[in-house]
Amino acid sequence: MSAFISDINNFLGNGKCNEEGKSLEKFLMEYDPNKYQNPSVTADILVFQKPENIYDLHKDLKLLLIQRKNHPCIGWWALPGGFVEIHEDIDKAAARELLEETGLSDIPMEQIYTFGKQDRDPRTRIVTVAYLALLELNQKVEAGDDAAEAEWFSVSIKKEFEELLEEDNIIAKHKRKRERYHIEVICEKNHDIKAEASVDYFCNVDTLLLQEDYEVIRSNGIAFDHPVFILRACQLLWKRM
Repeated sequence: MSAFISDINNFLGNGKCNEEGKSLEKFLMEYDPNKYQNPSVTADILVFQKPENIYDLHKDLKLLLIQRKNHPCIGWWALPGGFVEIHEDIDKAAARELLEETGLSDIPMEQIYTFGKQDRDPRTRIVTVAYLALLELNQKVEAGDDAAEAEWFSVSIKKEFEELLEEDNIIAKHKRKRERYHIEVICEKNHDIKAEASVDYFCNVDTLLLQEDYEVIRSNGIAFDHPVFILRACQLLWKRM
């Protein structure tokens, strides 16, 4: 096969052949990208809205969710997003998916986390890059693509408990903190529509590196591991208050 990109000059290195006597061009002609299984990549977007002149981000935040109309997690509420196309930058994929699923465009977004646990989707091995957007004005949303509905939800996150865990690593014992959070989202248009989940958050407390991790303990109505996305985004916003 030919090279994935047309201009390979930036990848020549010192210009020498490899141990098999192949130039970069010949190596790429013979390279088989299907030799190993590859993950798919998606871009998902957390679009929050807050009232004007309100700066307490622990409350009054609204989150845009779409109701899935296809498997998996059919009927449950999820973040807008979708698969990155093979010749598409992830940032552009996020903007495209947001437009296709909600009608929103030209919204500034920040990449906040990469979620890559192997059991997070039954379709295939999927890695998701999460984006955060924060709006101050009311924006009309319109469901499209594979979204049955697109609605604004109020968000409530409460810490249920916190504990210290002592763990061993290759260097020494260290302490990790576990915090459990309860997340509830309620539809602004119809308060009878609600969903909730519990998420555990882990991080080191006595080392320079946090080594953060998340785990969905249970979920009722929030699709995939998106409760983790919601907690991660809110943690970031709280730090910036």
